[in-house]
Amino acid sequence: MVGKLSPEILEVILETIPIEFSVVDVNDEVLAWNKHSTRIFKRPLGVIGKKVSDCHPKKSLPKVERILEEMKEGKRDKARFWIDLALESDKEKQKIMIEYYALRNEKGEYLGCLEASQNITELQTLSGEKRLLD
Repeated sequence: MVGKLSPEILEVILETIPIEFSVVDVNDEVLAWNKHSTRIFKRPLGVIGKKVSDCHPKKSLPKVERILEEMKEGKRDKARFWIDLALESDKEKQKIMIEYYALRNEKGEYLGCLEASQNITELQTLSGEKRLLD
């Protein structure tokens, strides 16, 4: 990163971006997440410091564990997938994109993983262009 941000500015940025994320460390333990009150995939506070396996449905857990293992082995740096999910019981399904990014230091050593989720339903409707202040 070029320049420096105060912790306050960094926290506000992380709560403002339209992406929710979770961070796990090299041992697959949950370190932090943003947008706690508005998350698509809500997590109880007690998950901090616990294994990421405590945050995923049993059905998807083997795939999550495989992605993390491949990142640790250096075979993968990113995984992207999307699902259709009803965010409220009476609403139409929304397109949710989920991406996993390996976190590596300057030497390429694996430090953990960033899981980023975003509702991209509205983005899928974009066409043409809209200029600044149009």
